Amino acid sequence: MSTKESKIRFLANIGLLGTAIIWGFAFVVVKNSLDLIPPTWMLAFRFTIASVVLGLIFIKRMCTVNREILIQGAVLGVFLFLSYLFQTIGCQYTTAGKNAFLTTIYVILVPFLYWIISKSPPDAYCMVAAVLALVGIGLLSLQGDMTMNVGDVLTLICGLGYALHMIYIDRYTKIHDPVILTVLQLGFAAIFSWILAPFLDGGFPAGAFEPSIVAGMLYLGLLSTMLAFLLQNVCQKYTTPNAASLLLSMESVFGVLFSVLFLGERMTPRMIMGCVLLFIAVILAETKLSFLPGFKKREDI
Repeated sequence: MSTKESKIRFLANIGLLGTAIIWGFAFVVVKNSLDLIPPTWMLAFRFTIASVVLGLIFIKRMCTVNREILIQGAVLGVFLFLSYLFQTIGCQYTTAGKNAFLTTIYVILVPFLYWIISKSPPDAYCMVAAVLALVGIGLLSLQGDMTMNVGDVLTLICGLGYALHMIYIDRYTKIHDPVILTVLQLGFAAIFSWILAPFLDGGFPAGAFEPSIVAGMLYLGLLSTMLAFLLQNVCQKYTTPNAASLLLSMESVFGVLFSVLFLGERMTPRMIMGCVLLFIAVILAETKLSFLPGFKKREDI
């Protein structure tokens, strides 16, 4: 690898780590904003800002939209909207840190959903990851009476939505421009949010124009949604899949770190152990340990 290629890969990895940091801090912004902005209205603002700005940036590409890609963008928009809706509502009833970690369950779910669709069973790494994830979820979320609070349940449903979203993205981006699909799904998610917000959350929120809320919505729209999507799409092209998955999975770690630093949330030893097991499960499912010496030739196990 040339020096130039090494520098490009290094910058790409920094970009992906930056994406994880942006997403991790977004959990704090969402948690703080929910006091004044109901979940669906928050999504309406967030997706509108991201789709409009991104659409203007790539306006020439958007002129090539046809009926087929429009329908596919709508399908992706449904999954994206529902996933974010369950995640955001869930954040009302659980901590930002738990919300961040439980969301990552989608990484473990994707191979099993592919199994249902393609009849191709997941490998041994995914099976072990699933067991670790279940134990981790139990340690992180189960209460003394062996029940889970509604926020944790909604966050897990969100993870299922993200898994379906990833599967359909993989299917659609093989035949269509991923940038166009990104803009369309964000646009449709915004439309669904505006339509359902009055029914789910009532009238337009009075605190929408508070300076702190405006700043929060700009962060979620421009950084956590628009910029993060762009960084992910661009940077993954110039680094290895294993490095990308490792760096992006740090989102959950940053989510917990920022929730402790900025929200004063506390993690019990049992919850920390649950987070560790979930993180190991995500790494195992995404990389199959191929970043370790002696494992590179065993990725097909």
